[in-house]
Amino acid sequence: MKATIAKGASGGIVAAPPSKSYTIRALFAAALAEGESRISNPLISDDTEAAAEVLTQLGTKIERNPGHWSISGGLLKPLHEKLNCRQSAATLRFLAPVCAMLEGTSRISFAPGLALRPMSPLLDVFSQMGVPSELTDNHLNISGTGGRLKTNTVTLPGNISSQFISGLLFAAPLVKRGLSINLITPAESKDYLKMTLSCLSHFGIGVEANQELSEFRVAQQSYKPTDYNIEGDWSSASYFLGLGAIAGKVTVTGLNENSFQADKFVLNCLGRMDARVNVEKDAIIVSPSPLQPLQAGLNEAIDLLPTVACLAAVAGGRSSLIGIERARLKESDRVAVVAKNLKRMGVEIIEEPDRLTIGGGYPRGAIIDSFGDHRIAMAFATLATVCGDTVITGADCVNKTYPGFWEDFKRAGGKVTLSE
Repeated sequence: MKATIAKGASGGIVAAPPSKSYTIRALFAAALAEGESRISNPLISDDTEAAAEVLTQLGTKIERNPGHWSISGGLLKPLHEKLNCRQSAATLRFLAPVCAMLEGTSRISFAPGLALRPMSPLLDVFSQMGVPSELTDNHLNISGTGGRLKTNTVTLPGNISSQFISGLLFAAPLVKRGLSINLITPAESKDYLKMTLSCLSHFGIGVEANQELSEFRVAQQSYKPTDYNIEGDWSSASYFLGLGAIAGKVTVTGLNENSFQADKFVLNCLGRMDARVNVEKDAIIVSPSPLQPLQAGLNEAIDLLPTVACLAAVAGGRSSLIGIERARLKESDRVAVVAKNLKRMGVEIIEEPDRLTIGGGYPRGAIIDSFGDHRIAMAFATLATVCGDTVITGADCVNKTYPGFWEDFKRAGGKVTLSE
């Protein structure tokens, strides 16, 4: 699908969609709790449906109701059928450690593109545990041991993906005599680990962690069913907060200013760029103003790279974004893809392994290749309102995390025509 975007945006009000990260975490915790849990305001998207589907295959019962899902869990068991994680990295990286703790062989598959992203830290942990596993292309077979491990202490790097650590934390309560997790490099994306710890706590799981989030101790214990409400998604909201800063006044509702979500850092970036931001009780209001260049490290909020880079493209000066090398391991090489598409729009840009230097000014319309990456498509839709005459290819990739994006884009005043 193609999205053709004209210049200008009249502004509007948008409700932030539910958080993808919290929805998937709540699904896994509820699936591991014996009894019935209720997840209110879940995100319905390709990624969350992938998580729901594999957990259903393992024995979880999910009743979908308007506004909430009822989850009956606690009796997970591997079956012979393949568990397809589709394109959801979080689903794959949470599912694999859980399957390692079940009794029997689990067969996991995933989209070929996901096979390009790292998995070796988790496979190394399975080797330490004495859990047999085999990765071939986009298939992973795990011979679960029922929580009986060769060692109850494992080590892994903290600077590749926090999802590996979160997955182990979900599985750890199932381990006989508990599990200790030690990071051999400092944790990055710590806010995502805090999200996991918060979710686990809601479901009755206690975790001992040091202040640096480099050491975790989890005793063997049982998940407790509970009611869990999903807050608004700061990652998805960032595109409309950015739109408000460069095109037309936008109000975004449903965001938690005190959230653990890392991408609330977008408010920090907007403030430093002199955007007009007004934070109210249940709304963030952003109005257009001349933006100043930004010098920022994004290592703790790596998914913001496309959004902030597109804002920098219209700021009056030279911006520098560092701490972005891990963005090369996402749905696309986001550093290279952002640079390529900004160059197409006439933006001066210097790409280095861990840095983008962006000369702001007056971008022009262009054909933007999303490379099937939802965050590229949404971020460049925001920028396209400044210059118009822009076509984004592969525009339906937004379904991965935000199926309603293009409708909300129109609600925010954006001018878009969708076509095959």
